Amino acid sequence: MEKVDVVAALGQSKLLLPARIKSALAANDRLKFALTALQAAAAHAADGSAPLADLRRDYAAAHTNAPWMLEMQEAAWSEGGKLHLPDLPRLGKLLGDDIRLMARPLEGSADAAHLALLARVGHWCDWLDRLNAGVLDDAQMVALTGGRRGEDDTIHILVMDLHKSLNRMAADMSDDTVDGAHVWQLEAGDRPRVAAFMRGLNRTRKLKFDHPGLDTAATRDGARLLIQNDIGTNDAHVLVIQMEGLSITLIYSDLHERRFAFFQELLVEIGAQWSGVGARRSVGLNAGADYVVGTARFDCADTVAADAVLEGLGARIVFLIDWNRARKRLNRLVAKPLSVAVLTEAAHREAGHMGWLMAGAEQLVFDAMEALSPDHFRVGDRLDGVLGEAEARDFLTEALLLSSNAMQAGQTAALVADQIRLLLSRHVGRHRDEFALLGEHAAFCQALAEGVRDALAHGHETDVKAARKLSERAKVWERKADHLVMRLRDQAAGNARWLPFLRLIECADDAADELEEAVFVLSLIAEHDHHGWNEELRAALRRLADKVLDAAQDHVKALAVARTLNEASLAEDQDEFLAACWRVVNAEKLCDALTRDVRRLFVRHVSDAAALSLGTDFAAALEASTDALLRTGYAMRGLVFTRVGADHQGRRA
Repeated sequence: MEKVDVVAALGQSKLLLPARIKSALAANDRLKFALTALQAAAAHAADGSAPLADLRRDYAAAHTNAPWMLEMQEAAWSEGGKLHLPDLPRLGKLLGDDIRLMARPLEGSADAAHLALLARVGHWCDWLDRLNAGVLDDAQMVALTGGRRGEDDTIHILVMDLHKSLNRMAADMSDDTVDGAHVWQLEAGDRPRVAAFMRGLNRTRKLKFDHPGLDTAATRDGARLLIQNDIGTNDAHVLVIQMEGLSITLIYSDLHERRFAFFQELLVEIGAQWSGVGARRSVGLNAGADYVVGTARFDCADTVAADAVLEGLGARIVFLIDWNRARKRLNRLVAKPLSVAVLTEAAHREAGHMGWLMAGAEQLVFDAMEALSPDHFRVGDRLDGVLGEAEARDFLTEALLLSSNAMQAGQTAALVADQIRLLLSRHVGRHRDEFALLGEHAAFCQALAEGVRDALAHGHETDVKAARKLSERAKVWERKADHLVMRLRDQAAGNARWLPFLRLIECADDAADELEEAVFVLSLIAEHDHHGWNEELRAALRRLADKVLDAAQDHVKALAVARTLNEASLAEDQDEFLAACWRVVNAEKLCDALTRDVRRLFVRHVSDAAALSLGTDFAAALEASTDALLRTGYAMRGLVFTRVGADHQGRRA
């Protein structure tokens, strides 16, 4: 006897409806699996070469007792445009029985909507009874599994409508709540778990503003605590949490693969182990396209850990609401991966995206871009194309946070627009510092030069391990310097005013390349070929390395002063810039002479051919780095003279 029948027999009418609803919801799970199994059988019959869909997890989650449904795919075949299914009679009976179970809570209701649903139940149960044994044509298949609304009714649509009606009844029926969740038939230990979930949900609930959703219901079904949250109206956007013992399972499906991946990442952060993630397809659902389903499992050590997981789950659900709409709006401003990164960071900061959407979304940013001078943005420019990915991501994240806080505080959209405009102006101003990337690059040059100087001071030419470690670090620095060049190259491609700075950084990058090469050659020398290196030779190399470092440091100083210079600059600042530039010139001259001294000493003291070749290559790379810094200095002088209104570059030494 079913539990609902026991309750009815005892005459406990107050418990009858909750028990019937619980039984109906279980029937809903079985019906959804049955329709999934039918669709899988039809798909395999249409293409016998396709692999069989693995439905074992779905079967277990549905708590059904019909193992023959797992074999329907192999047993089905297609002929003459019809699906042949030996188990169709059993399937039809199962569908009819479970549809009737889903309808039982509606029986006796005078509600017009309930009466209409009951009439549809009667129609479809009669239809199932009249199915031809073992054969389905295309029209019958659509009648069973079609989900496209606005067309003819189907069993699939009926099941979805019954499910929605049951959820509403459950909420109306419950006379008990836990922090806003409708609950019934909970055990004493369930209430703290529901409270933990609601603690997270209520913490971020405000971020949905007036958007519908987030209604929660909870009940116990045998050994399982069930928590269901209404996160949207899409048929395939479902979230059901099950807790059994200290194990928490979330079965989640989503029409949008990107949103699924976004939520998947958020849950991994709180310990989710995902399995069974894959695409499914249902006739009429998601316009016939795939949707994604997966199961997240959390194995908790104790109730404290379980409460932390439930709270984390609850807090993250709000970020699913209108996520795809926000992503599409952001895509108009930046590249698609960057849009997801912005939404993810906004979720991490518990700001969300709904406030930004309400305040005007991308139009806020377009208006702010238009308000700035054409020197910053031109028609058709994308935000990341002008600011760069990192700066654009930071700006948009702050814009979402600002919008959320402002809308929660009741500020007007016009005020938010002004705040976004000022925010963009600050980010553009930060980005407009053309010397910023050059300064970062110069720091890597200085680090490389210091590495060479320190290596010679500590005798790394005989220490294989130390020399190799320095070579690995130098390669990392050189790659980071290359990335700065690429960033500036991207900016120059979008705006010609960056071209002079691109030429500067490309010259400076030659210095970084030569210094990294010098470190690499030193690591080769340490391995085999330091024979003949006496103290006189080492002292000469240290003098050369010291002077290279002086040039790199003066390059850094020149850039630091140059970024402050304009037509209104003080004479003292201009003199300081020129002094640093001329010190680089003098260092290059001295390095030429020191390099010749080093070569002379190598020839005099080193007889091994490999050692001689590597030693002179090492010195030549150091000297070449100062040549590159000299070229950079001359280019920088010309640029600065233009900025201060003195275009004549002067006579080169």
